[in-house]
Amino acid sequence: MHDKTVFNRVAALYDKMRPDYPSALYADIFSCKQITDASAALEIGIGTGQATRPILDTGCTLTAVELGDSLSAFAAEKFRSYPNFSIITAAFPDVSLPDNSFDLIYSATAFHWIPEEAGYAKVYSLLKSGGIFARFSNHPVPAKDNEPLHAALQKIYSEDKTMTPHSPNSAKSPEEVAHIPLKYGFTDPKLQLYHRTRTFTSAEYTDLLMTYSDHNSRPPEFHARIAAAIDAHGGKINVFDTIDLQLARKP
Repeated sequence: MHDKTVFNRVAALYDKMRPDYPSALYADIFSCKQITDASAALEIGIGTGQATRPILDTGCTLTAVELGDSLSAFAAEKFRSYPNFSIITAAFPDVSLPDNSFDLIYSATAFHWIPEEAGYAKVYSLLKSGGIFARFSNHPVPAKDNEPLHAALQKIYSEDKTMTPHSPNSAKSPEEVAHIPLKYGFTDPKLQLYHRTRTFTSAEYTDLLMTYSDHNSRPPEFHARIAAAIDAHGGKINVFDTIDLQLARKP
């Protein structure tokens, strides 16, 4: 069961365990739209700010929107030294902001929680002409380099019919997601993919799983079995990330 309020209950753990995004991703965003201290940006679903500092460091005025009050408070404290940062605690579809006011709107592993039509239509109305929408997500795959561990994990998941191994992301392919904006008036869709590997101990990996809505609700025994499987197969688990970036422009 996927429950987006889980993130709000584990804000500190979320900040500790969730990864940031590659520098090449931001370079690709900035190659499509120059962002300076004269620019205005909007982040949808800031969480605890995994994708925030590189945008703030351009000097732009950054407004963030976050549904969870604990996450919002965490991010406000984290970026309190930036005078160009402000945060609104609300669901994005409910936020009132002026049309045609942002040079960049972006969302990092969060936009899939928003109904498609409401989300894209609102982003389009808020962007200035020539503005960019950047949607990006991380898609982790654990233990694909360790077949015995992979099999042991799959056995644990198969015995719990309510579970899926990975975090809730869009069922659409990255290519399909890249073309959704065309339905709402955007032009110039682009897709970029990035890859990396992260390594965790069993304790670190079960901490990471606790930041996913479907895993957080499972009993301690489930997580203990995951940890035991990792410890029985070398004590470390590699997670292979594919990060997709979809860019589109408002004409």
